[in-house]
Amino acid sequence: MRHQKSKHKLGRSYEHRKALLRNLMIALIEHRKIKTTLPKAKAVQPEIERVLNLARADTPHNRRMVLSKLDSKEAMRKVFTFAPTEYATRAGGYTRITKLGPRLGDAAEMAQIELL
Repeated sequence: MRHQKSKHKLGRSYEHRKALLRNLMIALIEHRKIKTTLPKAKAVQPEIERVLNLARADTPHNRRMVLSKLDSKEAMRKVFTFAPTEYATRAGGYTRITKLGPRLGDAAEMAQIELL
């Protein structure tokens, strides 16, 4: 039974899920909004919120923590350029998920996740 299991499995192994979420976070940081399936958007939302929360305070420890989550120095630098200024007064809720309807090929529920 899956009582009180909090993580979204997405039908993938641990390594595949970790790489998928990392790639979604990097794309979201680079493009500020991405179009993906609804379960993937819901799975990446808490992860990117944690990264943005760390990036609000620019310390060496926070930079290392964000780099360990993203594995991309470019994305880490980019998130530390806009997060401290844009989200300094915001107490969470850095992202928005908008439902887009079913995809034509397989009727998967699509969504757009964007940084506010």
